[in-house]
Amino acid sequence: MMDRDKAPVRLRWARLKFMIIGPLLGDPPERGDLRAQLETLAARSWPHPTTGERIRFGLSTLERWFYQAKGGGDDPIGTLARKVHKHAGSQPSLTEPLRRTIELLYRQHPSWTFQLHYDNLRAVADADPALQPMPSYSTVARFMRAQGLLRQKKRRRRAEEAATAEPRAPREMRSFEVEHVHGLWHLDFHDGSRKVLTAAGEYKTPQLLGILDDRSRLCCHLQWYLAETAEVLVHGLSQAIQKRGLPRALLTDNGSAMLAAETTEGLERLSIVHFTTLPYTPEQNAKQESFWGQIEGRLLPMLEAHEPLTLELLNQATVAWFELEYNRAVHSEIRCTPLDRLLQGPDVSRKSPTSDELRRAFRTEVTRAQRKTDGTITVEGVRFELPSRYRTLTRPCVRVARWDLSSVDLIDQRSGKFLTALLPIDKTKNADALRRTIDPTLADAPTDTAAGIAPLLKKLMADYAATGLPPAFLPLENREET
Repeated sequence: MMDRDKAPVRLRWARLKFMIIGPLLGDPPERGDLRAQLETLAARSWPHPTTGERIRFGLSTLERWFYQAKGGGDDPIGTLARKVHKHAGSQPSLTEPLRRTIELLYRQHPSWTFQLHYDNLRAVADADPALQPMPSYSTVARFMRAQGLLRQKKRRRRAEEAATAEPRAPREMRSFEVEHVHGLWHLDFHDGSRKVLTAAGEYKTPQLLGILDDRSRLCCHLQWYLAETAEVLVHGLSQAIQKRGLPRALLTDNGSAMLAAETTEGLERLSIVHFTTLPYTPEQNAKQESFWGQIEGRLLPMLEAHEPLTLELLNQATVAWFELEYNRAVHSEIRCTPLDRLLQGPDVSRKSPTSDELRRAFRTEVTRAQRKTDGTITVEGVRFELPSRYRTLTRPCVRVARWDLSSVDLIDQRSGKFLTALLPIDKTKNADALRRTIDPTLADAPTDTAAGIAPLLKKLMADYAATGLPPAFLPLENREET
C-alpha cells in the first residue's frame, strides 16, 4: 500500500486544495453566498501538506482554487495539482560533453558511488573549460538514475512505521439533506435475515450492498453478495456510477472495505469526496439504516415462501423491487417519488467513465524494485514482467487490485498516467528459448578499460607537486648482495 505521506508534493497540495474546495463543488452556493462561504474557509486553519503545521489561505486564493476546480471538468484534483515542469527529468543544465564524460566514467568504473562519480567529474571539469559550468551533485545523480547508470550494490529498504490515527471528538447529531441531486451518496452493507443456498450446497448469510442518493432518496444500486470486501464494494459502486453518473461525495462507515486502499485511492482519482461516519454511530447514516427496514419489512417477506432461495434469484427479485416499486413509490419524507425528485434536480453529477477507466481507478499504487536479472517485479507474491523499454526504471510505480492479480498497471509516477499493463511471468512460454533483440542503453554499453591514473588522484598529485614541498617519503636504496 502506498504511504500517502510519501506521495509527490504536487499531489499532496492538490489533495489539500480539494479537501477545502471539494464540498463547494458538491453543494454549490447560491448566488451571492460564495463570498461568505469563502470567508468562512479563509478563517479556518489547515494542515500544511509537507510540514503539518496549521496554515491559512486568503480569500482570493480560495476563490481562484474554486473557479479553477469548477472549470476543470471531470477531474478537479488533476486541475488543482501543480503542473509538471516541462524540463522535469531532462536535466537541461547537463551539456552534451558532460553527459559523454559521465557515460565514459561509468563505463570505466561501474562500481563507483554517485558521489565518487561526481567528485571525479568535477576534477575533469576543473581541467577542461568545455565542461563548465559544473552542475550540482543532485543533477548528476538524477541523470544517472534516469539512464540506469546505477551502482551494482543494492541497498536494503527499511520497513516504515505505521501511522496511528488520532481519536475523533464526539459530535452532535442532526438531520441533514444536500441541495443537489448526486451531491452526496450513501453506501453501506446490510446482513440479510435469510440465508441463501450456494452452488456448493451450503447455506450462507448474504450481504446487501446499498447505494442511495441523499437528496432524491433514489436507490442507485442494490446487490447481494456472499462477503463484505473491497472487491465487492468496487463491483457494486462501479455499477451504480455507470447507471447514474459520478457523484460529488460519498458517505460510508469505517469498515475495512470502505477504508481499503483500492477504495480510497479510487474515489480520489474520480474526484469524489469521501466522508466517513464516527465509529459506532450508525445514526449518521440514518437514511441508509431506514432503508434497510424496507428490505426486511417488504422485500424479504415476499420471498419467505420460496425454498430454496439462491443468490441469483434474490438479486433478480431485488432489482425488480427497487427499480419498479421503491424508486417509483411516494416517499413519506420528501412527499414525492425518488425518481420524480431526481428529475427535478438540480443535478451536479458528472459523466461516468468507461468500464476500463473505472477498473483502473480502483487500484492501490505501490512501488517495487525491478530485478535487473530478468526485468520483473513482485507484487503480492506474483512476479510480473516489464517490457524491455522500461528496464531502466529502478523502482517502477504500479497500480494493483489485490483481489485480481491477472495484471497490474504500470504508471508514470510524475503525472499518474497509465503506461501499459503488466502480465504475470509465464515460465512455460519463456522456455521456448526465443528471445527478442533489444536496443542497448548506456548501462549495456561495453566497459572501456581505464588507462592511467583516475582524474581525481591525478589532480591531487599535480596540486601537491605545485606546492613545491619536498617529497614526504624517502625511497629505500637497493643494495647489491656482496
